[in-house]
Amino acid sequence: METTSGAVAQAPAAEGGQQLPSARRTVDGYLRAPFPWYGLDEAFTGPRWLMQVGTTADGAVEHGSIGHGDEPTVRNEHAAGGDLDAKEKFAVVVTVAANPSRRTADGTGLLEATSVSSAAWLAGVGLLSFTWPGQMDHSLRDDWLEQQTETAWVLADDLDGPDWSTLSLPVDGMPTAFHYRESEFGWVLAGSTAAGVHVGAYGRGMSAYGLGFAVVKDIAAYE
Repeated sequence: METTSGAVAQAPAAEGGQQLPSARRTVDGYLRAPFPWYGLDEAFTGPRWLMQVGTTADGAVEHGSIGHGDEPTVRNEHAAGGDLDAKEKFAVVVTVAANPSRRTADGTGLLEATSVSSAAWLAGVGLLSFTWPGQMDHSLRDDWLEQQTETAWVLADDLDGPDWSTLSLPVDGMPTAFHYRESEFGWVLAGSTAAGVHVGAYGRGMSAYGLGFAVVKDIAAYE
């Protein structure tokens, strides 16, 4: 899946893990999407916040993320097991338009089809974006992130492999099968909906087992 903005589906963080003020996204990009957005269902009563949309080369909105709970900062070994872990409880829901392989608007190339693997990859990389390996210099993080991004893609491309289990969660009130995996960084899951979109999610501090997903009735309310 090729996108030109927001491919990692999260808000950027400044050095030291603080969220940049510019990371606050407006609702405009979400309103341009020709597909419904998903978030946690009404059983979740905590904060909800927009993150970022991803677009294709011709500007069409293809995916985006909505956060729930505490806005995460980058975690490293100094925070692992400490107060930050106890306080940061979040889940991010990634909605990906279900598109077949198709030509670009100018007819000069092809856009890759999207699939459940696309949602799994975006969720996996999104989780990585809030993780910092212990004892690693800031200058080396880009190399680490590139390696882990490739690993996330390999995992997402093998959803029937041993690294994934199956988890049934409600989507619009209907039991739906998701591919699910846990790691030292948190958890990732991905599945499809009857509404013509794929849904991925990632989180830390909030158990995935009790979550449910539903169409966002009024995305403009997030503005």
